[in-house]
Amino acid sequence: MCSIFGIKSKNTRLYKRSELLSHRGPDGSGQYTDGENIFLCHNRLSIIGLDNNSAQPMQGHDGSQIVYNGEIYNFSDLKTEELSEYQFRSNSDTEVILALYEKHGADCVQYLRGMFAFAIWDEKRQRLFCARDRFGIKPIYFNHSDEAFIFASEMKAILPFLNDITTNFEALSEYFAFQYTLGDQTLFNNIFQLMPGHFLILENDTLTVKKYWDVNYSIDKEHSEKFFEEKLEYLMNDSVKYHQVSDVPVGGYLSGGIDSSLVVALATESNEDFYGSFHGRFTQYPGYDESEFAKSASHASKKDLFTIDISARDFTENIFKVIYHLDSPVAGPGSFPQYMVSKLASEHVKVVLGGQGGDELFGGYARYIIAYFEQCIKAAIEGTHENGNFVVTPQSIIPNLTLLQEYKPLITSFWKEGLFGPIDERYYRLIDRSNDTNGEVDWNLFDKDGLLERFKAIFNNPENVTKEAYFDKMTHFDFKCLLPALLHVEDRMSMAHGLESRVPFLDHPLVEFAATIPADIKFPGGKMKSLIKEVFKEKISTKILHRRDKMGFPVPLKEWFSGPLRDFVHDIFLSQNAHTRGFYDPKKVLENLENSSQFSRKVWGLLSLEIWHQQFHDKKSELSKLAT
Repeated sequence: MCSIFGIKSKNTRLYKRSELLSHRGPDGSGQYTDGENIFLCHNRLSIIGLDNNSAQPMQGHDGSQIVYNGEIYNFSDLKTEELSEYQFRSNSDTEVILALYEKHGADCVQYLRGMFAFAIWDEKRQRLFCARDRFGIKPIYFNHSDEAFIFASEMKAILPFLNDITTNFEALSEYFAFQYTLGDQTLFNNIFQLMPGHFLILENDTLTVKKYWDVNYSIDKEHSEKFFEEKLEYLMNDSVKYHQVSDVPVGGYLSGGIDSSLVVALATESNEDFYGSFHGRFTQYPGYDESEFAKSASHASKKDLFTIDISARDFTENIFKVIYHLDSPVAGPGSFPQYMVSKLASEHVKVVLGGQGGDELFGGYARYIIAYFEQCIKAAIEGTHENGNFVVTPQSIIPNLTLLQEYKPLITSFWKEGLFGPIDERYYRLIDRSNDTNGEVDWNLFDKDGLLERFKAIFNNPENVTKEAYFDKMTHFDFKCLLPALLHVEDRMSMAHGLESRVPFLDHPLVEFAATIPADIKFPGGKMKSLIKEVFKEKISTKILHRRDKMGFPVPLKEWFSGPLRDFVHDIFLSQNAHTRGFYDPKKVLENLENSSQFSRKVWGLLSLEIWHQQFHDKKSELSKLAT
């Protein structure tokens, strides 16, 4: 992984990574951070170090320097069209970014199609410019104080330079409720993330952060369903083509669901050198093995499928590495099998395609049906089902309710505390996991009212979604909040093995177009991914196209934690430090362990949080010495 790092200080010495951050990771195989050098100079910031192969950053004709992480898929187009007069000295996308910045300044990001996080030291203006891609596929974190401005692609790289390592309780309340954070705060106090679609400028000790892109649901009511189908087919194929621009073989993750199966199908159709696909499975317990669907998709693509059997032993041997590479617990137990499958893929390829983004763009979560079903009943009772831009009728949604057979406990819990409230509060209730932790977490320490208000500010943001469909509001929130957390996992778990993960659903022309499609075309009668299924029905295996039980990388945690991993879990929660956290009760966690439902994320969330504390907070004295 190419980390980027910088600091502003009065010290003039050039420090190598090995001098500052020599602590090894939990597996003993690698440095505490990944490949960066740090240049400290009088009252300004320079940037040194791109990767392990270069001691110097790339420099532009005007003296600007860049450190960069990511891929620009349209860099060849930009060289011949937008930058035809620029004298290039390399064939890299890195130099294209420098050339665009020299020509357009901060507006350079508008031309980029891809995933990126980069920092440019502008020598002429004596300013730092940092930018992150539109969706947050690649990360930038920073700390800003009177003494220094520090930025990095990993939070752990910043920790040695903090006065203290403490937990941000506002972000922690969001984690307990959703298992991800909502804004620019992280679980570490004084470490912030540059948000997706934003850039920052540091000039004359003044920091300015600005949004340069957002998704807006400006619904197109003029065109026919046929128009949307044809344009979706074109844009999806175009994105998959661009995402395969590479000098090395490309493979794909294959879960057995619609999204990854479609990506692999289109990739193999457009690239005869597509390597094959990678899948992880759990075979010890019934209900967790989805490999038959992955095999079906692989057979249709006529490419090899590489499969790894994941065991409880794999969990004990790798879970500390998973949390270490994540920098913070986030987005559910899928990160563990993602780590294992990425390891498998890295043994064969250097680039892999994934299906992230399809659920948020085209309605792939069962909770959308649950929420809509309640609104259908409410509209039918009140006689208002024809008043909105899109309110489905009870008659139209009934055929799709069989999809909710596995979600009866969630529906019971959802309706237990009332029905028919404001749609923002109802969706909050649907995704809020805090009630599940009332026995373990001391919620008196957190501001739940403030948490709800922060949620509402995003859910009801009139700049993105005005009075359009409830469906658009739900998918918009998940796109803005859940998706970056899932991309966090996608990026960290692949890069932990030196693997580059690309996500073709998240191509901004495709995303911008999807946001204009009326909800009654994307989600007719509450039918999940209706448009995707219709447009690409000839590309996706029938077995996958009509399956009704997709679970999203289920992990047999309940069986493991009450069986082969019982002692492992107890040892973590019974450790001396675990009882000093103050915001949760480890004994209550263990007492309630047996009562957790099959796919409950409660124990996972608390276990990964405790491991995170042990790896970072409990080593604060060791970490602080690295910066001295």
